[in-house]
Amino acid sequence: MQNLLAWMPAFCGFVIGAAVGFAVRHARLCSFGAIEDALMGGDSRRLRVFGLALGIAILGTQALVVGDWIDPQLISYTPPALPVAAILIGSVMFGLGMAMVGTCGFGSLVRLGGGDLRSLIVVIVLGAAAYATLRGVLSGFRIGFVEKLSIAMPDGVRSDMASLSSHALGSDVRIWIAAIAGLLLCGFALIDRRLRRTPRLLSAGVVLGLGAVAGWIATTVLADGFTTPINPQSLTFVSTIGKALYAGLLNTASFSDFGVASVFGVIAGSLLDAWRADELRWDAFDDDHEMRRHLGGAALMGVGGILAGGCTIGQGITAGSVLALSWPFAVGGMILGARIGIAVLVDGSPRDLVQRRWADLLGRNHPSE
Repeated sequence: MQNLLAWMPAFCGFVIGAAVGFAVRHARLCSFGAIEDALMGGDSRRLRVFGLALGIAILGTQALVVGDWIDPQLISYTPPALPVAAILIGSVMFGLGMAMVGTCGFGSLVRLGGGDLRSLIVVIVLGAAAYATLRGVLSGFRIGFVEKLSIAMPDGVRSDMASLSSHALGSDVRIWIAAIAGLLLCGFALIDRRLRRTPRLLSAGVVLGLGAVAGWIATTVLADGFTTPINPQSLTFVSTIGKALYAGLLNTASFSDFGVASVFGVIAGSLLDAWRADELRWDAFDDDHEMRRHLGGAALMGVGGILAGGCTIGQGITAGSVLALSWPFAVGGMILGARIGIAVLVDGSPRDLVQRRWADLLGRNHPSE
């Protein structure tokens, strides 16, 4: 019986991951695609869907905190010292990697479920780079140098907006901050008429937001503290991909982890949607240039995602749901990195891009007569 209870978070993780993977693939929702649409095409619908997911996640998660179902002190996204340097460096790296691959780690899992063998390579490289940065050869540099460049919160307060505001004002304002932020984000999405006419996108946003809330429930309310320590977590797809790779190679006991199971759940949910729509197709690299670009992007996302503390889902939705102060830094850095990556892909190699920009600058400074 205790063994069954120990596997309950993993079972929930698989189910939640499958639901999210199915909904996201069905809606053709992609975080990098959302950024690209908004920056390059002037279409903010998919970006608004992520805003809807975040709004729902904030309202649901903060309701759990206010109801004493989740202890904020146990959440890893809100440490008493915020590693700003690691978050900024890692998020820009992750955004650049997204542009090189064409999607994030979560999107790679969704693509893999549809038969994209390029994503299999991306997931393996991303997972290996993530685990090397989390616990392997790069962990010493991360812990001993990059994460030491942090900002301590006053009086040991947790680094989330609600705790800091309550500390500054002398009263608990969490419920007001959560309500205002959650409702504004939902309103930002639903005010778009074209989005309201796209139910598949709206449903994906709702499922993604509820999935983040369900993750917190599965790892706290449904977890058995007698078999394993309570470790509140929810959807994120960088460290969990690394742990899934480690579990498959070296330690099968790690399959009982919520995050590891959610990785396989996303693949299964995407596979189900691809099979249902008769869209299950094997895809491979077109040439060696495309393969090199994917390998480099995957490595950047693996290392950058660990430094940033999560991916577009882990930081963008899960950390945002707990009002983590890391959220604006991470999301802003990922958007910046993605924009740089788009510029490089459009204009050529980074060296060519810098040379052209430098030549343009010299031309403006010294116009010919």
